[in-house]
Amino acid sequence: MHLFPELQEGQEHMEENILWAEEFLKHHVYLVALIGLATFYGLERSVVSAKREQKKKDSRETEAPKGVFWVHIGSFALYNAVIGYILFQREEAPTQSVVLFTIAMALHFLVNDYSLQEHHKNKYRKYGQWVLVLALLVGWTVGYLQGVSETTVIILTAFIGGGVILNVLKEELPEERESRYWAFLLGAASYAILLLSL
Repeated sequence: MHLFPELQEGQEHMEENILWAEEFLKHHVYLVALIGLATFYGLERSVVSAKREQKKKDSRETEAPKGVFWVHIGSFALYNAVIGYILFQREEAPTQSVVLFTIAMALHFLVNDYSLQEHHKNKYRKYGQWVLVLALLVGWTVGYLQGVSETTVIILTAFIGGGVILNVLKEELPEERESRYWAFLLGAASYAILLLSL
């Protein structure tokens, strides 16, 4: 709910400020979001495939191989760093918008944390979670020390938005685990009411 209007505003900014965007790529911001979605989906598939291959070799092994772990954690570290950067850049936005974005991202990080722990078990608890926390702080610090153009922030937001959309579909609306439609509906309605009341 919060992301789609931002992508639309970003698209309008791109069309007004980048001359080639309107002619060359009518929906440039949405393509960047699609690239983000495809990138994170590819990483997720590589982890799942590597775990499957590892399990064929050793039926007791439930963690992804070490190299896959670091690629996966590295990509999520970049993801967290960009979100940290975007969080700092939002400090000039209305307080309500910053609070809503921060809450939404905090809940999203909890879901990602659970998923990564399921994939990587002890390696994630020992190293991964700390790398991701540090990446978030590094992103926020870079945002504090170095500003970039609004266009760059829009592109970063769109790329990360694609990853957020993938993770929401993959983790927050799971097919294989037991889920309750009424709980989903209640959460969606509550957030919609919150957004509409602001």
